[in-house]
Amino acid sequence: MHRRTLLRGALAAPLAPVALREAVAAPESFTFALLGDCHIRPELDAVRGCTLCFEQVSASPVDFVLQNGDHIEDALETNRTRATMLMDLYQQTERAHLRKKVYHVLGNHDCLGVFPASGVSPDAPEYGKRFYTDRFGPRYYAFDHKGVHFVVLDSVGITADRSYEGRVDAEQLAWLAADLAAQPAGARIIAVTHIPLITAMRCYEPESWLNTPHNWTNVVNAREVLRILYAHKVLAVLQAHSHVYERIELNGMAFITTGAVAGADWRGSFLGTPEGYTEVTVAGRTVHSDYRTYGFASVDREDVPI
Repeated sequence: MHRRTLLRGALAAPLAPVALREAVAAPESFTFALLGDCHIRPELDAVRGCTLCFEQVSASPVDFVLQNGDHIEDALETNRTRATMLMDLYQQTERAHLRKKVYHVLGNHDCLGVFPASGVSPDAPEYGKRFYTDRFGPRYYAFDHKGVHFVVLDSVGITADRSYEGRVDAEQLAWLAADLAAQPAGARIIAVTHIPLITAMRCYEPESWLNTPHNWTNVVNAREVLRILYAHKVLAVLQAHSHVYERIELNGMAFITTGAVAGADWRGSFLGTPEGYTEVTVAGRTVHSDYRTYGFASVDREDVPI
């Protein structure tokens, strides 16, 4: 055998295992369901609506569900007895009809007695976010799925005057920076928040929303959060709260806001977005989203136009 042939063979031999290792290490794509703003209640056929949605998601091939806050309508302003009934109703409906792994996110309407009209004292043992954490666990946390690291944030800032604003507190910012710093270089990361970091809602939201005592539309210290996310090249931020399906691309990051399972609080579409949820697919470093309806028709339809 000629020396050139031997040399070519010697150089080529190690390449096959390397190519094989690269093929094995290729990231796996997957799809999950992003549900937001169920606002369950006994009225307005809301239980039937949640059941229809949950059953459709359960029959789909999604790997898991992100329930992105506002499970009930409402704990902020109602008394403890009704709030407890609503949360029981939500959990019973989820257990019966949502046959997927579910990761929960704190929403503003999941906080007990924050508004004085509720009659709940701030000294009550389940006041505020404790009402949620006793049922679902930590208000912020991380988990991993098929090579993607998810960070779930609490974006509800309860204010001194017993209201709320969109805010990620200093404790979380420190945790978020440390958690992402611990991830390997090039890690695929997705952040999750109920109240949006970035949204176009200020351009078209109902005028009544402008008269709130604090900024209820988006996270007021989003810049602080984004500095951390951009430093780690986070792929996407998944959001809810506005009841409108939006997708904004900014500096390589996708901000995906799902419409509400409840639509316009169970009275039809809200600003053009009908009752539904979002299917999110992660393929490599690409995050794709599709909004899905589930066939619900309100008994008291009153579509809110844009």
